[in-house]
Amino acid sequence: MVAEFQVFRRRTRHAPIYGIGILTLLVFMAGAAFRGYTTKQAAPGGAVVIRETPADSVADGQRIFRFDTFGDEQFWTDTLHMNQVVEQSVDPTTALAVGLKVDAAVLPPGILQKVDLKSPATTVALLKMGAVVGIRATVDSNNHITRLGITCALCHSNVDNSVMPGIGRRMDGWPNHDLNVGGIVALAPVLSAAQKAVYQSWRPGKYDPRYNLDGKNGALVIPPAYGLARVKSETYTAEGPISYWNAYVAVTQMHGHGDFSDARLGIAVTQSPDMVSPKLPALRAYQHSLAAPPPPAGSFDAAAAGRGRALFERSCVSCHVGVTGTDNNAGKLHAPAETGVDGAYAVRTATKAYRTTPLRALWQHAPYFHDGSAATLADVVTHYNTVRKLGLTAEQQRDLVEYLKSL
Repeated sequence: MVAEFQVFRRRTRHAPIYGIGILTLLVFMAGAAFRGYTTKQAAPGGAVVIRETPADSVADGQRIFRFDTFGDEQFWTDTLHMNQVVEQSVDPTTALAVGLKVDAAVLPPGILQKVDLKSPATTVALLKMGAVVGIRATVDSNNHITRLGITCALCHSNVDNSVMPGIGRRMDGWPNHDLNVGGIVALAPVLSAAQKAVYQSWRPGKYDPRYNLDGKNGALVIPPAYGLARVKSETYTAEGPISYWNAYVAVTQMHGHGDFSDARLGIAVTQSPDMVSPKLPALRAYQHSLAAPPPPAGSFDAAAAGRGRALFERSCVSCHVGVTGTDNNAGKLHAPAETGVDGAYAVRTATKAYRTTPLRALWQHAPYFHDGSAATLADVVTHYNTVRKLGLTAEQQRDLVEYLKSL
């Protein structure tokens, strides 16, 4: 494997090779909003089981979600030298073009009218004041970035564009589908041309959380991280509860300084001090506090949605069960052939199957399915009408779409 993969490997004990990563899918499990875990133990099949203990406050979790890098500067600065890339090459206009967001609440009044949005020095100034969502930087007295890392908010927060596109009030839990993760990573000077081609192929709003483990390329849609307080094992393939996946992401993708083990995947990473595990309970508490946004007024036809609900209850509730909208809470998984979606990603995972997607705020986060192969809700309904042989007419399909828009 390439040299930068080996650098990270030497910093772990009993670890497989890890490569370029960035924050990926946050996941959520059922349970009380103020419970978490601090200890890990083996379970049948090699999964990591989390032992519940009292967690920190939602406020602490918000701080961790927005601002904690888990020590991942060791990778983004020391290995990839992204601090130099940003300081020398990324002006605010470029940053916004690749989907980075700016928190307007941090900006001094009128600052955007006074600075050069084509200068990388302005980006450094924004980082110094902590205005770039999901990126933390240490800037010295000479305005050089000495340390740079990423946080959960990079992929799982957006802004309301109240100032201008890409600049506004934070909206935690909203997926950033403008974010060109691969394009950003491809700026790293240590990558080969072949690696850059892979990252550039991902396109905005997508990320492959296993490419650095198995070398295969199949980017997934960044999902929403809200409305999941009562949902178990919220990953596309349901490999573990929220804190399992948060630890996986923090250690193997963000390259934070912490512990993660799963024998099913052949992963065993131990780093001291563990800067990840103690923060997971509070992080989960905050994630559970994020409610799904309601559909905007007038965004769906209420009469059609009423008819569509009856169709949904007749045709869809066997999998989209109860208030959570997923049968995965009962441990149910589905083979790719059963769902009619591409199975290439599933075979790379521990479960080899997909969970039923929980239904929340569907109006907000197109495209759909794990790989984004359904551009619209109409495409989703057409897909299942064919695969599940529902026999819905064109008018019934339109009614069902209106109902899904109302969720």
